[in-house]
This record gives sequence, C-alpha cells and structure tokens, in this order.
Amino acid sequence: METNNNFLSILDKLKEYESLLSKDDDSELDEELVKQINQTLDELNEEVYSAQAKELSSFSVKFINKSTNEDPKFAYEGDSGFDLRADIEEPIIIQPFKRALIPTGLYFELVKGIEIQVRPRSGLAVKHGITVLNSPGTVDSHYRGEVKVPLINLGEEPFKIEKGDRIAQGVIMPVFGEGKITLAKSDQINDTTRGEGGFNSSGIKWYLYGWE
Repeated sequence: METNNNFLSILDKLKEYESLLSKDDDSELDEELVKQINQTLDELNEEVYSAQAKELSSFSVKFINKSTNEDPKFAYEGDSGFDLRADIEEPIIIQPFKRALIPTGLYFELVKGIEIQVRPRSGLAVKHGITVLNSPGTVDSHYRGEVKVPLINLGEEPFKIEKGDRIAQGVIMPVFGEGKITLAKSDQINDTTRGEGGFNSSGIKWYLYGWE
C-alpha cells in the first residue's frame, strides 16, 4: 500500500512538471526545476526497482538437466552464482586465441522480468586466460533451449575441457526489459555534466586537481 502511495505521489509531481514544461515559453529552463525533475525521476527509478525486487524476492526457477553432471546449485550461503558444467562426450581443446561453444545440458524456465547472466569463472580467467566470449551472456526469460557457453582462450597455452568441468557460472538477475520499458524516440535528450565524454573521459590517474 505504501509503495502504491509513493508511486502516485511521484506521478503527481511528474504531471505538475509536465504542465510547467508544456507552457508556451521560449525562456531557458530554471536550473532548480531541472534539478527537481531529475530528482523525481531518480525517486521513480528507485520505486520501480524496489517493487521489482519485492516481486522477485523469493521464487523457484525450474530446470531440466539432460547431462549426467550434478545439478546446478549454490555451493555456499550468500553465493550469487551457480556452476555451469561442460556436457561433452570427448575432451575439447581450445587453442590460444580460439573459441568454442560448450554445451551444458541445462534448460531453464524463467519468469518474465529475470534473466540468467553467464559469467566467467575467476579461477579459469586468472590462471588460464579462459573467459566467456560475450561476457556476460544472456539467457532471456522466453528462451527454452539448451544453455551453451561460448568460451575463448586468451592464454598462451592450449586448454583442455573435459566432461563435467566447471566452465562458467550462472547468475539470476532482475531486468527491465520488454513490458517494463518503453523505447521512446525523440529529437532531443537532456544534457549532463559528462555530456558526450566517452572512453577514458575520466582518465586513469588522479592528481591534486582532478583526473588526467
């Protein structure tokens, strides 16, 4: 009930701002008004995220395991991810700077509003240079096929994968996708302090008077 009241209050504020902005006035927007609008939009984002988090606070995800590997599970209390294991008949050797698509034998039934992110395992990445090619990979809620992991060997030595090896991890995450977000085409977007600053816009070294 409190969440609904918060939503209504925020929407009322946005309607007021919309009324002010719709007035036929060529003068520049007041900085304080812009600040208030951005703050209200931040509040709206927080409410949406909070509502989604409550909706997805505790639920089950169905899966089918067609491999002979053990079922995926959270190994320790507080774990974010579960292991994805190779479901292969013969060992696969990935040569340096080559890639391979590794099946897992796992199929998931996800509800709308969540995804499985396929992420690298830190041990494989640090010790052998093995990582997920499109990290993080995405398993959409409406996908019902087998989860396969595209691996790449960024190391200097060939890497052998055998049946049952832990090759990646799956992390279940809430997402704002279709049904939650509307893509609204526009001729103009608001400006920010960063503006069009892209790669390395904040620099990598910190000096007394800022980033270089």
